[in-house]
Amino acid sequence: MAFFRPRVSREAEVRFHADQEISKSFPELLAKARQAEAVVRELRAAGAPEMELRAAGLHFDKALTDALRAAEAGQRATFGVKAYDDRLARRRAKATPKGAMWTAEVDRLRTLREENRLTGIPRLPRPVPAAR
Repeated sequence: MAFFRPRVSREAEVRFHADQEISKSFPELLAKARQAEAVVRELRAAGAPEMELRAAGLHFDKALTDALRAAEAGQRATFGVKAYDDRLARRRAKATPKGAMWTAEVDRLRTLREENRLTGIPRLPRPVPAAR
């Protein structure tokens, strides 16, 4: 008597291929995030007004978010198609060298994005409505 493992779901295969396509843009998105970070650092060093710093900080946040999404897609694609349906396969894949590299990169980008959100985007006071 032969026992056969069930194949992975069709949804998992579709998500796997979509993540592979998204992860191909990771280097470009990371370069954009680095450029946005350089702009923020230059503006801070030059003592730019808070409105410019806020706009640059928000642009950096968007670039980091895009890079983070591509890194997460690369991480999931590296884990393999079985990891979409099976959490044990996902844990095993995290222990591989490539899986650990992607996990570290995702954690680094998340930390950088949270640091930017907490300290890098200046808060501006809300305008007070005129009294009548």
